[in-house]
Amino acid sequence: MKEQILALKKEKKALILAHYYQPMEIQEIADHVCDSFEMARRARDAEEELLIICGVKFMAESAKILNPGKTVLLPAPDAGCPMADMIEPEDVLALRAKYPDAAVVCYVNSSAAVKAVSDICCTSSSAEKIVRTVPEKRVIFVPDRNLGAYVASCVPEKEIILFEGFCPTHDRIQEKDAIAAKSAYPEAKFLIHPECRTEVLQYADYIGSTAGIINAALESGAEAFVIGTEIAIVERLKVLAPEKKFYPMTTSFICPNMKKCRLSDVLNSLENGEFEITLEPEEIRLAQDTLQRMVELGT
Repeated sequence: MKEQILALKKEKKALILAHYYQPMEIQEIADHVCDSFEMARRARDAEEELLIICGVKFMAESAKILNPGKTVLLPAPDAGCPMADMIEPEDVLALRAKYPDAAVVCYVNSSAAVKAVSDICCTSSSAEKIVRTVPEKRVIFVPDRNLGAYVASCVPEKEIILFEGFCPTHDRIQEKDAIAAKSAYPEAKFLIHPECRTEVLQYADYIGSTAGIINAALESGAEAFVIGTEIAIVERLKVLAPEKKFYPMTTSFICPNMKKCRLSDVLNSLENGEFEITLEPEEIRLAQDTLQRMVELGT
């Protein structure tokens, strides 16, 4: 099946982008394995006419927004993001009405419709920088309360207004999980994603995005690490640095939506053109600026 995919990818001049949380079999056939920021940048700059997004729906929407002339396919059409589903454009507009002097910084884990009514997007790797960059002293941060709280702790000179959204995969990790991991692996460095709760982040030796966590582990002189994000990062790091030891903070650190894409789905997309992402031109126009500013400021 992998050989079929690679042959069809070449024949159809397709670009396959996969998120770090995808199953290893998907990562192995991808042209690039990325975090959300790098996926958006590569989609924007892609010259290929066909983009296959192995991730969740908002990632495929972002690719379409940034490169609307391309055909964008999402192999697993039911791969959504629960955090993105927690907020609607009306929620953002209500916050704007309540805080008219505030900028709206929207986490990329959101729908195209929510991006369209925001000022600028961010990823976990660029959130702090972007909040610092916007001129407003008051910032509405949507939809992730945990990432927003972390940014607020890093940028105390600004007032951060949070929305009560969260990533179920990261939010369900409790302080007791961090304590248990500390007990089990006392020699390990803790690398944790800022979508985790504040009480979990206090145990971190490093807080950062998925790409940041990978780079920190590879560049560190330490030999053992507890990884506080989706379990696929542990698997990838074991391949990248087999001489080091990597442990998940908990074995329940799994995003079910990120695991929905299979090789057969990618093959189906290449063979049958399924499942295409389509957005209204006005929605693309309104959301494009927020994403484009993210990509430009996030570098």
